[in-house]
Amino acid sequence: MDLSYILNELGEERGQYYNAVSPPVMQSSNFAFNTVADMRNAMGNEFDATLYSRGQNPTLNILRKKLAALDGAEDALLFSSGIAAISTSVISLVKQGDHVVCVENPYSWTDKLFRQLLPKFGVTSTFVTGTSIDDFTNAVKPNTRLIYLESPNTFTYELQDLKAVAKFAKAHGIITIIDNSYCTPLFQQPIESGIDLVAQSATKYIGGHSDVMAGVVTGSRELIRQIFEHEFMNLGPALSPHSAWLLLRGLRTLQLRLQRSFESTRIITTWLAEHDGIETVLWPFSSSFPQAKLAHEQMQGCGGLFSIALKNSSYAKIEAFCNGLQHMLIAVSWGGHESLVVPAIASIPPEKYDADNERHQYIRVYIGLEDPQYLIDDIQQALKKVKLSETVYS
Repeated sequence: MDLSYILNELGEERGQYYNAVSPPVMQSSNFAFNTVADMRNAMGNEFDATLYSRGQNPTLNILRKKLAALDGAEDALLFSSGIAAISTSVISLVKQGDHVVCVENPYSWTDKLFRQLLPKFGVTSTFVTGTSIDDFTNAVKPNTRLIYLESPNTFTYELQDLKAVAKFAKAHGIITIIDNSYCTPLFQQPIESGIDLVAQSATKYIGGHSDVMAGVVTGSRELIRQIFEHEFMNLGPALSPHSAWLLLRGLRTLQLRLQRSFESTRIITTWLAEHDGIETVLWPFSSSFPQAKLAHEQMQGCGGLFSIALKNSSYAKIEAFCNGLQHMLIAVSWGGHESLVVPAIASIPPEKYDADNERHQYIRVYIGLEDPQYLIDDIQQALKKVKLSETVYS
């Protein structure tokens, strides 16, 4: 299906709403029926019916069709946040006594899901690096129900070989799910590689304007319906119609924004790699990245998220550099128009900082839509401030 058709036309029956170019926000919690029989049919199949917006809603259904098509999936389900999409789906797929294999260092709340929440209900997890298929084959147990992937992750960017993991999982009757927030469907197609379910924080690139929270899961109609009819309807993590409309707006420019961020990041990471104040640049499409070959094989692009470490890094130096930036904001998330930084030390008290732990030294950077030279100039002046302060106080 053509990308332009998906982003601009799919699901948009304009004749049903006065030929408006932009779909309306169907801001209604409730929907009426002409007959009791019509209501009975809707109540018997709420997955396909418009009954109550906790389930389905006309504005959400337009978005649902587009996001499923982007992933090459049969169906999609929308949520009020990315972690709601991940947690609800995972909870739907496991039961007491089941075992999960999860990659190390996933998104923080995903980590808490597997380490703190699921054990309360008798679900255990094994964490693996995931950079080799052997990590998974060695970790699987007779009661393994699910393999959870995040490729790449969003801080150190380790990848998993999606085709190899999917092939192994299918041979053993194990369901696979991946967080694809880093790449979006435009830069990586996990379902095409054999992965069963794909989750995303639509807050990021899909929304694109840092003004909406949302999540999405795509996959087979059977699995999506299973999640919807049980855990989704019980837990109620529904997305609002207005949020769905904002995501529809974001989709119109997704391709342009993602490509701009990707191209700017290539320029900036190349410059950083040659700077005498930078020790490390981690970006999957950098030639120095340990898994660059796999990244180019299964990703069509890389987006704007990468990490750096300063030369002769220290807690104070990292903090001074981030505080010295004038145009790049100190904030979590990514995918919006604005460029951001978040250092690992933001969640590490000074007394727990380990100078020998590489992860403690990393500063995650997101490149938005600003001119790349504008951002290079900002980074340069912040690095100069840090160098000058070191000279003064040395």
